[in-house]
Amino acid sequence: MNHVVVVGAGLAGVRTVEVLRGRGFTGRITLIGEERHRPYDRPPLSKAVLKGEADTSFVDTDLDALEVGFWPGVAAKSLRAGVVETTEGEVPYDGLVIATGAEPIRLPGDGPQHLLRTLDDAHELRAVLVPGAHVAVIGAGWIGAEVATAARRAGCSVTVIESAATPLATAVGTEIGARTERWYDGIDLRLDTMVESVDEGGVRLVGGEFVPAHVVVTGIGVRPAVEWLADADIDLHNGVVTDEHLRTSLPGVVAVGDCAAWWSRRWATRLRVEHWDTALNAPEVAAATLLGEEAVYDPVPYFWSEQFGHMMQYTGHHPAGERLVYRGEPDDKWSAVWLGPGDVVAAVLAVDRPRDYVQGRRLIASGARLDAERLVDPQVPLRDCVV
Repeated sequence: MNHVVVVGAGLAGVRTVEVLRGRGFTGRITLIGEERHRPYDRPPLSKAVLKGEADTSFVDTDLDALEVGFWPGVAAKSLRAGVVETTEGEVPYDGLVIATGAEPIRLPGDGPQHLLRTLDDAHELRAVLVPGAHVAVIGAGWIGAEVATAARRAGCSVTVIESAATPLATAVGTEIGARTERWYDGIDLRLDTMVESVDEGGVRLVGGEFVPAHVVVTGIGVRPAVEWLADADIDLHNGVVTDEHLRTSLPGVVAVGDCAAWWSRRWATRLRVEHWDTALNAPEVAAATLLGEEAVYDPVPYFWSEQFGHMMQYTGHHPAGERLVYRGEPDDKWSAVWLGPGDVVAAVLAVDRPRDYVQGRRLIASGARLDAERLVDPQVPLRDCVV
């Protein structure tokens, strides 16, 4: 293998480049990125950058020292065996890494709507979060809550519009989401509310009501960025389908990051995880597989969110759980633990309880069974609840 092409210059793409070199690959590497920026981390965009605590989140890597041909501002258009067609022409490859990530979903309407996916998005949004501005945030998921946090902190009047019965319903369910409603004090939170369109001057709701706003932010989720692969001979289903080695159906091609739908041995299901931890660690397996080594990707997923003065840390795969156990009261520091068959811990959501997250992730990785009666006592460490 003489030439590896990496399509996607986010964290997953640049980490794959680093791992390839670290594992001794001496051939050509071409890194293709649709944005004109050098590679950067995305989590700080809705946190430090949006709050004005930082201006950039560039990844600390030297592509010149790694002898990588970096093509910024270039998009992939199509793929056939051995060749990537880009906006700058054809690029032949011996090995290919698909790391094109995900794209935010837009709502219909002719009015301006801000998204939060790129560094430019973050700067544009930060510039309009000024005291007295009326901001309408559509979606009360992770991103919506973080944007609402930053807007309220900036002195804006904030309305959050959510189609589900509670915040975070899609992410962790309505029961847990209901525990976070109290955090929206001072915000006009509209639950069970559907948006018809984003219009000039605000948001039109289903039913006809118009919510005026100077700024509209749409945070209703993302889709894997795989449109450029529509005509390729590669399996697609909620992203690029891979096995547990991150190998795709096309020989010599691996996929990694937000666009990869990989098979988890741990939960015997296919997962596509849109979190920083995946982009950071999956490249170890993707690069090893591309180089012909034996490696399996089967992590315990992890994610965190800072919202309304609370640190939320989630780990595991809660759909594998059968029942939910709480540690602590909603008006204090608390955690939620999902238990699966045999009371094996499936997932943990820790709110201002980092120790529960750290211990919980280890227990999930080990397949530990927990004593539910001891578990409900927040004074008992999770590790001491093992049966």
